[in-house]
Amino acid sequence: MKRIASVLLGVTSLFYISCSDADELNLTPNPNVQIDSLVSITVNNAFPNLTFNNPLDLQAAGADSTRIFVAEKGGIIKVFNNDATTEETTTFLDISARTATASELGLLGFVFHPEYITNGFLYATYTPSEELVVVSRFKVSETDANMVDEASETILLEIPQPATNHNGGQLAFGPDGYLYIASGDGGGSGDPDGNAQNLSNLLGKILRIDVDATEDGLNYAIPADNPFVEEENARGEIYAYGLRNPWRFSFDNQTNTLWAGDVGQDEKEEIDIIVKGGNYGWNILEGTSCFLENDCDDTDLIAPLYEYGRTENDKSVTGGYVYRGDALPELQGLYIYGDFVSGRIWALDQAGNNKLIFESELAISSFGTHANNELYICAFDGKIYELTAVAEVQP
Repeated sequence: MKRIASVLLGVTSLFYISCSDADELNLTPNPNVQIDSLVSITVNNAFPNLTFNNPLDLQAAGADSTRIFVAEKGGIIKVFNNDATTEETTTFLDISARTATASELGLLGFVFHPEYITNGFLYATYTPSEELVVVSRFKVSETDANMVDEASETILLEIPQPATNHNGGQLAFGPDGYLYIASGDGGGSGDPDGNAQNLSNLLGKILRIDVDATEDGLNYAIPADNPFVEEENARGEIYAYGLRNPWRFSFDNQTNTLWAGDVGQDEKEEIDIIVKGGNYGWNILEGTSCFLENDCDDTDLIAPLYEYGRTENDKSVTGGYVYRGDALPELQGLYIYGDFVSGRIWALDQAGNNKLIFESELAISSFGTHANNELYICAFDGKIYELTAVAEVQP
């Protein structure tokens, strides 16, 4: 194989590591803190009196630290007080009647507009049928801050789906104010139609649109500096491509680095640093390995920052967040992510050093953060969890 491209994004170095979990490296210590033998990480039920139906996204409404919002796969977003003793939730948005939920379909992700406090806008990705993913804008009720006006829906983007899996769905506003959208390759084993490498469609991509403007009959505008706006037969919405199913991605709110967990096919799960115009290799590569051919041309393809194999029942990466909270200084600046099947949770630094920090045995569908930057975990047992440091007593 030819050498895979390296990318520098305020990162000391990006290199790929082909290793099993048994070969994990020790974390490069942060300047001021490190995980040492006196500290262990555990997972606690953050809201023990609440249970959700397949929760798969958790968001905060801007700087509002009093409420937490959780999306359920079936098409409902619930809101509740940010209090460990809370016992009640309120239905914030209910689009279950218009949401298909077979296989990997459903209400896949949502996010609040950066100016939500003044404009009341939120955005959701969901599947109205087995053949379509839509990204829609909704507006909160003028009379009830805990309820969305369901009739306010404006569909921004429609992405046809050839199968019912690999739908992506993550939404996030970047530091540039644009909306970033994760789109899977459309499903089927091995991306049979080659969607991820095809710039003429929106599948297998990270998209970027301007929701504060409209143009050319669209309910959004395409940023002029998107990488393929001037390329013939390419969709201008594309920001990066060559991804299989980037189920969850996030921005580090201090460095603005865009991290994504891309779910693998048969052998490797990967964590990517996403850059404008980047090609992450699928389905030429799975991780750093040739996929379609034994000897493939990987010139200019961007390697994962980290990849892991399918040992210890690790089979489906769930991307997380760079931790920027205060409760766990040991994790400050480290990317926390997990695996949906094994429930294992890791910490990864920007040099590609990875460390297993907890074996939760949870079906981890998503991570989320609140206004205070603390980290939460959505699990398919219906609970919302949080990481906690436990001091070990020396003998």
